[in-house]
Amino acid sequence: MIKDAVSPLEPRYEDLAGDGFGRKARRHFLATRPKFLTASVLPVLVGTAWGATVAGGLELGVAVLALLATALVHCASNVINDVGDDITGTDRDNVDYIHPYTGGSRFITNGIMSVQEMHRWGWILIGMASVLGLILALLKGPIVIALGLAGIAIAWLYSAPAVQLSGKGVGEFFLMIAFGVLPVCGAAWLQSGVFDLGSLLIAIPVGIWVMLILWINEVPDRKADAANGKLTLVVRLGLDRARLGYRLLHFAAFASIVALVAMGSLPWWTAAGAAALLAGGFKAAAGIGEQVTRAVLTRSIEMTIGLQAVGSILLFVAAIFSH
Repeated sequence: MIKDAVSPLEPRYEDLAGDGFGRKARRHFLATRPKFLTASVLPVLVGTAWGATVAGGLELGVAVLALLATALVHCASNVINDVGDDITGTDRDNVDYIHPYTGGSRFITNGIMSVQEMHRWGWILIGMASVLGLILALLKGPIVIALGLAGIAIAWLYSAPAVQLSGKGVGEFFLMIAFGVLPVCGAAWLQSGVFDLGSLLIAIPVGIWVMLILWINEVPDRKADAANGKLTLVVRLGLDRARLGYRLLHFAAFASIVALVAMGSLPWWTAAGAAALLAGGFKAAAGIGEQVTRAVLTRSIEMTIGLQAVGSILLFVAAIFSH
């Protein structure tokens, strides 16, 4: 059903307009969608805990720099995504979005910031993240630059209209790398100097849980995405197979954690927590379907976000008691 007016939950021009420094700062801050930074902050914390346990000590300054740099790249990717979806028309044509979870920040569509302002802001954020990355490279070596460039490349290519990985049926998996493998393994390496099977296995569920947030967020946006050539996996698979895929990904996350427990790398109670998360994921999958109401889908989206947070905290605590 087409909305007759902007939802009270959405950002409005009249609430954020103004040329004062405070107003501009608030606009730019909210345009990054800061409420969802847990998707990047928690993976870094998991990797830091794992690496610090391996190393037998924590380098706090390095951890803080990694956390800030990763969060800035995440902010940049959110802003760049809004720009890409405005250029392709996806956000403008989307009448089924569920704010604030899907349909972008609405900053461009509601006239709060222009495409040019958002584009410029995205590159400023990347520049800020790059400065922190260079400081880390001076402290830890050139591998940091390779990890940072990989993250920035995914952030840009995911949404850039010329490439738009998000519409090629592979964007979801690149997101799993960007929010799982890179931040977890990278943060672990910064602390321990080691890339190993354990850090990869603990990165997999973290990345999958973030990927699943995107997966279920694609459900209400699927018609606008399809109409504008953004062929996400949900568009390609259809809702029935998307629901099956959602469940299989939750099972893959569970299997990775069980493998770590079986290896003796995580305490036994981590598997019990993972089983509870798997049950929650199967319950949340009920929100994906043709006959599902908007309210049920919204609850499933919120549950998916909650599962990512709870799961990451579980692994953070477990990593402290690992090995």
